[in-house]
Amino acid sequence: MASKTGAVGASVTPAPTDATFKKEERAREGAKAMEEYLANGVALRERMAELRALRLAKEAAKDAADKARVSRLLGARRRKG
Repeated sequence: MASKTGAVGASVTPAPTDATFKKEERAREGAKAMEEYLANGVALRERMAELRALRLAKEAAKDAADKARVSRLLGARRRKG
């Protein structure tokens, strides 16, 4: 009887069950996926900002070239006229 009482009254912490382990693993993977998602969002916004700056610089250079071309054409007409 002593062995039966000892087994029932023992305060042994049970090993994590398979379901508990899988739940914890899913939580860790979910946290890792969220970190990757947020990091990708930051990288995407940074890249979009770089591309926007390049596009605006290209448009500004084109506008300046167009204005210079127009002023050269108008200057040539005024000299001829």
